[in-house]
Amino acid sequence: MAYVVNEACIKCKYMDCVEVCPVDCFYEGENMLVIHPDECIDCGVCEPECPAEAIHPDTDEASEKWIEVNRQYSESWPNITRKGESPADADEWKGKANKFEQYFSANPGKRS
Repeated sequence: MAYVVNEACIKCKYMDCVEVCPVDCFYEGENMLVIHPDECIDCGVCEPECPAEAIHPDTDEASEKWIEVNRQYSESWPNITRKGESPADADEWKGKANKFEQYFSANPGKRS
């Protein structure tokens, strides 16, 4: 079992989860994070840290679609081990529905 990040992260990307992850299994896209399912040790410390409530166990019924999204993009996006700056308008996007279809970007994150 592992945890996955869902569309609630899109355009929020708070990154509080990254700081607590003991195995550095988060990967950064342009406007969201994903978890590498083979690296996640199922400790669960990231889930309560997410202000957008975007992290859930992969066993949740609603997580099925997100398992493949997390796997696919964790293979091509850069690993992130420290919390970065969240988007200035992150709070405005928190709780919005259907963000994946409208706003998801397959581009990797750009770390300086």
